[in-house]
Amino acid sequence: MADPKGFLNHGRELPARRPVDVRIRDWREVYQDFPAEKLTKQASRCMDCGIPFCHNGCPLGNLIPEWNDLVYRDDWHEAIERLHATNNFPEFTGRLCPAPCEAACVLGINSDPVAIKRVEVEIIDRAFDEGWVTPQVPASRTGKRVAVVGSGPAGLAAAQQLTRAGHDVVVFERADRIGGLLRYGIPEFKMEKRHIDRRLEQMRAEGTEFRTGVNVGVDVTAAQLREDFDAVVLAGGATQWRDLPVAGRDLKGVYQAMEYLPLANKVQEGDLAEPPISAEGKHVVVIGGGDTGADCIGTAIRQGAASVTQLEIMPQPPAARPGSQPWPTFPILFKMESAHEELADGGGDRVYAVSTTEFVGDADGNVRALRLVEVEGPQTGFKPIPGTEREIPAELITLSMGFTGPEKGGLLTDLEALASGEFYDARGNVARDKGYQSAVEGVFVAGDMGRGQSLIVWAIAEGRSAAAAVDRHLTGQTALPVAIPPTARPLV
Repeated sequence: MADPKGFLNHGRELPARRPVDVRIRDWREVYQDFPAEKLTKQASRCMDCGIPFCHNGCPLGNLIPEWNDLVYRDDWHEAIERLHATNNFPEFTGRLCPAPCEAACVLGINSDPVAIKRVEVEIIDRAFDEGWVTPQVPASRTGKRVAVVGSGPAGLAAAQQLTRAGHDVVVFERADRIGGLLRYGIPEFKMEKRHIDRRLEQMRAEGTEFRTGVNVGVDVTAAQLREDFDAVVLAGGATQWRDLPVAGRDLKGVYQAMEYLPLANKVQEGDLAEPPISAEGKHVVVIGGGDTGADCIGTAIRQGAASVTQLEIMPQPPAARPGSQPWPTFPILFKMESAHEELADGGGDRVYAVSTTEFVGDADGNVRALRLVEVEGPQTGFKPIPGTEREIPAELITLSMGFTGPEKGGLLTDLEALASGEFYDARGNVARDKGYQSAVEGVFVAGDMGRGQSLIVWAIAEGRSAAAAVDRHLTGQTALPVAIPPTARPLV
């Protein structure tokens, strides 16, 4: 362990965010640098808890106590070795994961948990700065070819593991750049895209091939994939967005979050001078209280919105862990993300327990307002409360209500016709067995496409495990680690 008295001598501390009035003028990440001596103190808070529940809370099984101890002892090189042993991309998870490991931290039973995410991201950033993240080129090649469809975290993890096992891997991505939602769904202020680009440099040097602008199922058929490759990994995500079919849905100015966010990112990539959909000077309403909603808030504020209001149908979550969500499960709590802080600073509002009843348009077909009603809790089916109807101004509305599963049609329709059994599970995701293989021989499924909308840490874990299953399928054995079986459900 680290300092035996660290958790007694030091409280939890995180890096400060840059001042709101400064950071909303740019798109850089919001956190200030964290001094090394403060990070050492945070690592020292990891206690000798006997059974590290953080392992079970993390789908990747990250060796958290080990690298906390190594950071405390100033052995950063070994720390990144232990971190990379279970996680291909800690620079992504350290910035974007909601940290179920911290929710399961034993110290969190009666105190503030260890700042695990902060230690994680500092380890990998230092490793890149020191030049310790180098290509791991396989000693020999198997001659087997694997196609990975989708370049989000699941696809990238599977591709890197399979390349390192000696297979020839080609990643297909229908967008113009690699990264999936990491690239176009996550705003720059949450994760600068240079973190993706430097990891892709490593993967290319290892031998992974990337093909962008290829819509598999349209540009390349399922039959062609199966003919050209010895195995296929489906990692296209759960990109079928949830809609809101109320009156006025077809008005101009009402968009899905994933129609709005990628355009802002394309501006930051230098592909566009101005976003075709902009919040500048408009009253913006964000429907949905999750992370994607927060991303829309921060983006609208940086674009110069006149006002921003966030709506959520659920009641406001509690600030502290309720008895119905005991440790070490992952609790649903009220969060003040950087975008929420910016919203409050600008006079915006987060409105809970309301449901949208209508989008109201002007004579030109543009949305001008939104009508809502307060509702009772989910136990009543969100029953409207009479007399609470009201109208708020809305000139740009983003629907940030999550995703319902993988997009049907194209590739999946073709593969379903080849399936030897049920191709979809009861939830509409692509079904797979305990070895991540679908009902089509040689076609494997990883990440949200098989699991449903989930966390980035789950995507990487499934990508790693699916890679091990593919390697075993192709060679009869594998030395690749298996993170979790597809039916496992840890504490998240």
